[in-house]
Amino acid sequence: MTTFDREAAGRRLRLTPSQAALLVVDVQERLVAAMPPEVINGVIKNVRRLVHLAEQLKIPVLASEQYPKGLGATVPGVQEALERAGKCGVPVHRWEKIEFSAVVNEAFTKLDIPRIGGRPAYEQWIVCGLEAHVCIYQTVRDITGWGATVHVVGDATASRKKSNWRTGLELVRDAGALVTSTETCVFDLLGKAGTPAFKTLSQAIK
Repeated sequence: MTTFDREAAGRRLRLTPSQAALLVVDVQERLVAAMPPEVINGVIKNVRRLVHLAEQLKIPVLASEQYPKGLGATVPGVQEALERAGKCGVPVHRWEKIEFSAVVNEAFTKLDIPRIGGRPAYEQWIVCGLEAHVCIYQTVRDITGWGATVHVVGDATASRKKSNWRTGLELVRDAGALVTSTETCVFDLLGKAGTPAFKTLSQAIK
């Protein structure tokens, strides 16, 4: 590997607040109810932590809902976090869909977000939500197809069966995404200790 290749790989791996967006996929009442309780409670906690991270670092947040008439609204804990981020001046974009991929329907294309050549301008996407082997995978496949880097947060995603969760993570890797964790995202985006955001977020992840 040349020096150029190593530098390029480092840039791809490193999360940068000014280039990133957080995408929360379908964390809805009836989907949540179908998940193993010992798994989904941790997933919701980590999704909330990621939204709080976005709030602190002013990272745009995008949140989809899959057919809410049938699957219910975003669960209250995540809903609260999204609303708080919006009140703190963070761009929060929300839309409904019936497609499994969160980024292909007309409502998404009409969101008021920065675009380059018709595609979202965000170079890095932090993706979490439900379910890993369906909506997460199909969404990630589309985003990596744009040439963007995707970080899928494994401990902030779930499927009804653990085997499907594992399959989903394998598939997103095959699609070119990076599989990461909530704490990895938090500390990578913070970059250093001692800042107000570090003090707030380090308490939140204990």
